[in-house]
Amino acid sequence: MKIVCIDDEELVLRLTVSLCREMSFQPEVHGFSSANAALEFLTQNEADIAITDINMPDMNGLILAAKIKELNPNIAIIFLTGYSQYAVDAFRIHASGYLLKPVNRDRLEEEVRYAVSRRSSITESTKKHIEVRTFGDFDVFVDGEIVSFARSKSKELLAYLVDRQGGSVSRSAAFTVLYEDLPYDRKMQKQFDVMIRALRQTLIRYGIDDIFELKNGVMRVIPEKVDCDLYRFYEGDIDTINSYRGEYMSSYSWASFTEAFMDRIKD
Repeated sequence: MKIVCIDDEELVLRLTVSLCREMSFQPEVHGFSSANAALEFLTQNEADIAITDINMPDMNGLILAAKIKELNPNIAIIFLTGYSQYAVDAFRIHASGYLLKPVNRDRLEEEVRYAVSRRSSITESTKKHIEVRTFGDFDVFVDGEIVSFARSKSKELLAYLVDRQGGSVSRSAAFTVLYEDLPYDRKMQKQFDVMIRALRQTLIRYGIDDIFELKNGVMRVIPEKVDCDLYRFYEGDIDTINSYRGEYMSSYSWASFTEAFMDRIKD
């Protein structure tokens, strides 16, 4: 494994490089005190993981991540910074992790191992040919065939779970988002259960029910099992970022918050 570390603070850079070299799987590590030097290296060399600061004088780390992804779409990005105010932006665009300085070896190695496992999962999921499109309208494709949903609310529920990026959502929370001001009473709970069953049946019919998880009243999408433009956007994929035209899940009012956030990132 090859790791690239980028930080304009020499002491922090040396520490990060040292911690990486002490990891149990003994990776090859290269350190750079400027973003441009790292980019020059990556133009000529492959790397598996880039660990970068965010607030640097020659280039913002979020911009650097996008440029690195342009050179190597499969590289995993870990942000390591002393500025907590970047947490939200970094979390929404990062390819693997976000850590605050100072960081110890165990925590850093844990994040690196997660990055490696996630890359493997994404590679495997790509073979499944499950494509989720969120730019413009929301649609799901299996081997190029568009998935037809029996109920529009079932489709909207899946869209909302995709928007949550694998985050867990309770039945009541999802109901509130999809039905807004309607009461979550016994009648509506039964109706919502019917809608959830309809979603599961649709996914089963297309052989992709493993992308949806429901346990103890909590739902989530498994991000690693789908190829989604939203996720690639947050990972800094330059082609996906350039393809975004300011429209995200246009049919759903609740999607406006994410749309505004994406606009801010692209600007």
